[in-house]
Amino acid sequence: MRVAGLMSGTSVDGVDVAVVDITKQKINLLAFDVFPYPNTLRREILRLCRPESARLDNICHYNFVLGEVFADAIIKLCSKSGIPLNSIDLVGSHGQTIYHNPRGKCYSKTKIRSTLQIGEPSVIAHRTGITTVADFRPRDMAAGGEGAPLVPYADYILFGRNRSSRAVQNIGGIANVTFLPRFCKQDDIVAFDTGPGNMVIDGIIRLISGNRQRVDSGGKIAAQGTANKRLLNEMLRHPFLKRRPPKSTGREEFGHSFSSRLYKQAAEKGIANADIVATVTAFTAKSIAWAYHEFLPAIPDEVILCGGGSRNNTLVEMLRSELPNAKMLSTDDFSISVDAKEAASFAILAWATIKGLNNNVPGVTGADRPVIMGKIIPA
Repeated sequence: MRVAGLMSGTSVDGVDVAVVDITKQKINLLAFDVFPYPNTLRREILRLCRPESARLDNICHYNFVLGEVFADAIIKLCSKSGIPLNSIDLVGSHGQTIYHNPRGKCYSKTKIRSTLQIGEPSVIAHRTGITTVADFRPRDMAAGGEGAPLVPYADYILFGRNRSSRAVQNIGGIANVTFLPRFCKQDDIVAFDTGPGNMVIDGIIRLISGNRQRVDSGGKIAAQGTANKRLLNEMLRHPFLKRRPPKSTGREEFGHSFSSRLYKQAAEKGIANADIVATVTAFTAKSIAWAYHEFLPAIPDEVILCGGGSRNNTLVEMLRSELPNAKMLSTDDFSISVDAKEAASFAILAWATIKGLNNNVPGVTGADRPVIMGKIIPA
């Protein structure tokens, strides 16, 4: 089966599109690209992620706008890569999360967990003419889970059942880990969000540059600074880090408000900008390593990095220093681009949905049973 996977993460940079061929023996990545959001669209999406600025009419409008943008991204990738659009059997779309509340709120004395992703799949199916699977989180949450992390099933398919124990560490806006013990079975998987990935780093970069810069490319600014130990220790006391899995997080805890408070606090203490960037980069590295020591059954033999943070050389070196006994690899070493891995994962999840296979991992999300995630929109 040939499947296109779509991903737009918490960094809200753009649409990742991967086209993969899936057989019983292997997953073959055929094409991948990132289609950045125009600055005006990105700003509007970020407004939707903040309760104080989100408007109901805009949520409605941009749900359909993103459906068009996602469909257009698939069509563009097929055109530039020479893959016939009609050769694709299925689309799997994560959508764009604008709010995720895994801890829930009470309604009539019952705790109700909730989540909202936009990027209307009916538009994707209609524009491309391809059956589309989307909105994966809600089915797991209906079963009592947190609806995240979603990709451990795909990690198991791609990297499990090996003689080495492995941690697949995604460092996107949020960082999440999937631990695969030696000769792993699906029930053996341990996975959870470890905390912020690039989100706080990117937030600080935008603040110190007056929005002229979005990312610390290659970790160059962090490399020029020194982590402030006092500020770092304060950050490491964040309550999310101590929460036991299952657990997931997002912009609600580590987004704009968190970065703004942190920057103000650091500036008042006279901490130089490069040192602030070094400090938040160390925060990501240490929070990942701390989660391994606290919540994994053992330190893995191999750590397989993916996501944009795996291209931050300073962050990777900090992580290598924190986990000296683990061999540090990336999905590039397995012929899957670190940038393409998340989009490819949603292709795999959609494939499982259409095959009628359970694709959540209850031990990871806290769901009361295995379920088939994803809503199917026929073309």
